[in-house]
Amino acid sequence: MFRNDSPAPIPRQKLRQLLLALTLCCALVAGGTACGAAPAKSGEDVKAAAVAEQTPKPTSSAKQQEKQKFAKTRFVANAGLAAGAAYQWIVKPARDGKFKKGAKGRKFTLIKAGLAGAFAYNRLKAAVKNAQGDPLLAKAVAPLAAGIESLKDLPSKLRKGNGAEDASGVFDSVINSVKDAGKDAGAPVKEKVPSLSELRGG
Repeated sequence: MFRNDSPAPIPRQKLRQLLLALTLCCALVAGGTACGAAPAKSGEDVKAAAVAEQTPKPTSSAKQQEKQKFAKTRFVANAGLAAGAAYQWIVKPARDGKFKKGAKGRKFTLIKAGLAGAFAYNRLKAAVKNAQGDPLLAKAVAPLAAGIESLKDLPSKLRKGNGAEDASGVFDSVINSVKDAGKDAGAPVKEKVPSLSELRGG
């Protein structure tokens, strides 16, 4: 006798209940994924965010201070080179009598003095420009502009030996005034003797 072992059909009502339960489960899972929290950040991301939040952003005041510091540094460098060149090849030779007629090596000494004079003038002009970045330094240097400009024609006189001693006195006076102004503004100038190649480059 034939025996039917296939499972009994699921009643229609129970089938509807199962389908409804399955639909609700899918909806809940999908909603949880879509509306859940954003993916958790890694430890490195969290640390980087914390550092960025704690790192202070540069303020306009800090930028201004940095600008002034840079201006003083450049001023000191240029004024120092001018002072070194003027002393080494103009003031010192004049004091030693090397500009006088008949002095040994006078011609070569005067040529170097002329180069040093042009170099010192250019460096002092650059120093004055640098000083504009710092209000206190700019105010201290402003009265010296005319004196610095008076040096412009002296290098040619030094090269020719015409009034070399007087020219050395003018350079000495102007350089000392620049040093005093720098000191008063918190930018003390130290002499730095340039090389002969630097003199030729201006």
